[in-house]
Amino acid sequence: MNTAQTPHVGKTIQIGFLLFPGFPMSCLTSMIEPLRAANEIAGRPAFGWTLVSENGGKVTSSAQVVFETAHGLDEIAHLDQLFLFSGPSARFATPGAAEGRLRKAARHGMIMGAVSGGIFPLARAGLLTGHSVSVHWCYATAFETEFPDLAATDEVIAIDGRRATVSGAAAAFDLALHMIETDLGPDVATEVACWFQHPLVRGQGVSQRVPTFKSTSTDDMLPPIVRQAVEMFATHISDPINVADVADAIGISVRQVERVFKKTTGKSPLHYYRAMRMKAARQLVLYSNSTMGEIALAVGYASATPMIQNYEEVFGLHPMKDRDKINLFRVRGDAMLPSG
Repeated sequence: MNTAQTPHVGKTIQIGFLLFPGFPMSCLTSMIEPLRAANEIAGRPAFGWTLVSENGGKVTSSAQVVFETAHGLDEIAHLDQLFLFSGPSARFATPGAAEGRLRKAARHGMIMGAVSGGIFPLARAGLLTGHSVSVHWCYATAFETEFPDLAATDEVIAIDGRRATVSGAAAAFDLALHMIETDLGPDVATEVACWFQHPLVRGQGVSQRVPTFKSTSTDDMLPPIVRQAVEMFATHISDPINVADVADAIGISVRQVERVFKKTTGKSPLHYYRAMRMKAARQLVLYSNSTMGEIALAVGYASATPMIQNYEEVFGLHPMKDRDKINLFRVRGDAMLPSG
């Protein structure tokens, strides 16, 4: 993409960061700080940036830190690139007008991107159709449910044409390094990475690390038997598969699967699998308006009652109470509070 592929020798690349109420502050600083450092190292303003909101004014982050934005969406024509920062539930106050301005900017060549939950409002504006989208693993079920026709990927960065999406704060830093390397060369990008003690620069094609339910390991550290089983479980959320069938597909006994799972994760494969399905259910509880019955079907239950029972066992509260609880912590003005 052009963040990426077109040299801007001597030109300051103007980047807008479009903030929604409740946006993750760490994602914003993870992009700004490496760009600032690159300017210092290069000795010129290779990158410029400004904060944007739907109508200008103040925006409160998820950490309750208030940011003063310089522009509304009616003042972004001067930008080369625009990145959206939000939670998955974020919507514009006036969707028709705001989404129309985004589409107009895209038609005029502006590069569009999103970090973490910012992919949701960008997709709702129709600007990710036909493009690969990096989706944070904790939003994957909610995103695929709302946008089943979009090409979601678990890669940390997806650069596809004039769209760039990244899964979270660390990936936002990686994208900034990619932009720096393209505009200022690998030496500057490497020096920036060293400034921030960023040991591994991840590019396209790198999958996210998904935590297991034992905090000391991640999926790329799992024994092959467990990793293969987890991958099969992950592709059978809505249509559950038996542990015996998983063991048979891997070519080992159920007893072996159970023994290795218990040793590695502290859980039996059945309980691990159930927890995975409940994680998927929780995404839909927190980030969608789906009913309990619809959520149950989406995670492989014939009815809501057993799903709710398992949900309470895993998370310690009824899913509707969980939904109500997170709504209490949403920043006022962040529209689309799930109900029902």
